[in-house]
Amino acid sequence: MPEPQLLHVWLGALAYIAPPAVACWLASLPLRDASIVDRAWSLLFVAVAVGYALALGPARPRVLLTSTLLLAWALRLSLHITLRNWGQGEDRRYRQIRRNHEPGFAWKSLYIVFGLQAVLVWVISLPLLGSMAGDRPPGWRDAPGLLLWLAGFSGEWLADQQLARFRRAAGNHDGVLDTGLWRYSRHPNYFGECCVWWGFYLLAASAGAWWTVPAPVLMTALLLRVSGVALLERDIGARRPAYREYVARTNAFLPGPRRAAR
Repeated sequence: MPEPQLLHVWLGALAYIAPPAVACWLASLPLRDASIVDRAWSLLFVAVAVGYALALGPARPRVLLTSTLLLAWALRLSLHITLRNWGQGEDRRYRQIRRNHEPGFAWKSLYIVFGLQAVLVWVISLPLLGSMAGDRPPGWRDAPGLLLWLAGFSGEWLADQQLARFRRAAGNHDGVLDTGLWRYSRHPNYFGECCVWWGFYLLAASAGAWWTVPAPVLMTALLLRVSGVALLERDIGARRPAYREYVARTNAFLPGPRRAAR
């Protein structure tokens, strides 16, 4: 279990995540676009990590390693989502949430969207705290975590690039990408994201913070059952008929060989 001092640091990090979350909510009001929270999602982890680093002190031997990996992941993901959604208006998932909670969604979104996202970031960030707080300098014990993080980061980046290239090509608006990494998984980007956070957990565990395991479990559940695979595939078959055949031949999450057509 975490030491009382770490529990205090974790609770104190709420003071670092609340202001940017509220600022993001305020920015969404004139735009009528709650989906800008997706662009800020990864950056909220940076805000939490800043709180951790300041509370723990920069002399901690693992602060630089953990912060560097987090910053690389956060900036890439935020930039990717920003460029992908630029000029598109509010994402259809958030438009549905808006319809479900009118009237007064502008105010309700403070806790339904932005507050909830901030709390999830705070909980999922536990491995960052566990890794940063470790007294042992980075060493060979960190190799599994680093390798898993690197595989996840690279896979997520490559999957996003392949999908972006596919969508830019003429005639692919309603098509289904089934080549590259998307040949082996219907959501290789989500699988890469999952690996990144299990990589952070292994780094935390190598520093003695095995108790942070609920964080990657929660992230995996979100990717599979809540905001990731399950939500995206709820109606994609109706919007893209070819996706049904793709589902029959391709694993949803874990990469694997394609199945024969029935």
